[in-house]
Amino acid sequence: MTAMHHFPVQATILSAGNDKTEMKSMPRVLLIGVRPEAVDLSDPSFPIGLTNEKVAAGIRATVADMRERGWEPGLCAVHPDSVEADVAKSLTEKWDCIVVGAGIRIPAGNLLLFEKIVNTIILLSPGTPIAFNTSPENSGDAAARWLDRP
Repeated sequence: MTAMHHFPVQATILSAGNDKTEMKSMPRVLLIGVRPEAVDLSDPSFPIGLTNEKVAAGIRATVADMRERGWEPGLCAVHPDSVEADVAKSLTEKWDCIVVGAGIRIPAGNLLLFEKIVNTIILLSPGTPIAFNTSPENSGDAAARWLDRP
């Protein structure tokens, strides 16, 4: 079963146009990462001293950063045994950008997991920008590269 978290925030912003008021939706950003308890911390790709608690704290900080940027964040915490179903469930909602976490992309042993995630996104959410972080701390910057495009 997927751990999909939808963080409630105000969904629209009112802004004054010329002589009418227009509705503008807040950007919605989905972060896809391995469930903290499922991260293989013995993998040499991860920094020494990384713990499941630090991974979870990094995710919480990422969500807070996205809120501070005025975005509506979502989290899809996948398990390696159910990754395609986990991602598919998250993609029943519309997202403006999807960030795939470094914990999925960087460890060589996660290549098949990474492929499954990217291909599921392409099949179920065509046209949605996909961004990649190098750590939870720069997930917002990764999404901004695609959200801020003209």
